[in-house]
Amino acid sequence: MNPPFLCRSDARRIARVLSQVENRSPGCASLMKECWKQAGGAWIIGITGPPGAGKSTLTSSLIRKFREEGKTVGVLAVDPSSSFSGGALLGDRIRMMEMSLDEGVFIRSAATRGSMGGLSAAAGDMITVMDAAGFDVILVETVGVGQDEIDIIREADSVILVLVPGLGDDIQALKAGIMEIADIFVVNKADKEGAEKLEREIVYILGLSPVRKEWTPPVVKTVASKNDGMGALAEKLAEHHRFLRYTAFLREKRKQRGAEKLRKLLLEGIEKKLKKGPLAVGEEEKLKEDFVGKRSDPYSAAEEILDDLSWEGTE
Repeated sequence: MNPPFLCRSDARRIARVLSQVENRSPGCASLMKECWKQAGGAWIIGITGPPGAGKSTLTSSLIRKFREEGKTVGVLAVDPSSSFSGGALLGDRIRMMEMSLDEGVFIRSAATRGSMGGLSAAAGDMITVMDAAGFDVILVETVGVGQDEIDIIREADSVILVLVPGLGDDIQALKAGIMEIADIFVVNKADKEGAEKLEREIVYILGLSPVRKEWTPPVVKTVASKNDGMGALAEKLAEHHRFLRYTAFLREKRKQRGAEKLRKLLLEGIEKKLKKGPLAVGEEEKLKEDFVGKRSDPYSAAEEILDDLSWEGTE
């Protein structure tokens, strides 16, 4: 039997591979092929919610809880502005980084680099790398999200939506998008006024859904900064994991994940070919002039390009 491509005890090797993948360095595709073969054993948990909801603190508390259970944990924290390495970390990640001193924990931050959807463009591949390294659980903390940033549902097995009292009418806006992706709702900072009201609003909104689901998302109240309610959250997560494993849902999620990855790679490949061929700097400028001069139109140009995807000489 061949030795594993990655091992969770080799933190430096994991970090190097993650950097190559995030930067799309030469040889990245070969690395990902090996990682894909080795991945598939981790339980991937997404933690999302609006800014200020306490996602980082909750993530830190979950790390501690899983470590108490003897599970190894990988963490991918997506930052809206910049990534960090070594000691370059954000103030609200201090508690989380303290957990990285544990050999059973590996924490990595990734920049969105302009990508919308709550995750970075390379986040899915970075999760696969951590999965291949053999972590039992991978926690993925998104940037602060609003209504449509729901990329996490495509990458995670279980999705936690963290909300806090004081959102006011914002929850009405949230329900149009992100409210539908949650497997578990967390009312964090539940020691604040309005927590009970927020819990009732969530339950009410869930009751309005016309779609009857096999899994009814529970609502858990926590005060992550004090570690209150984390036991109840861990129990609901374990319940959801059992639900996924004992039904066809986990397999279906992973099938969809593979199909989504294929589509993404195809689109990336097509975009690269376009930039070398029909949409190279000079060619694109010529097309623009043709559009303005009515010698052509975007619809006809798109049809012509799509009719021939071979684009000889653009390799």
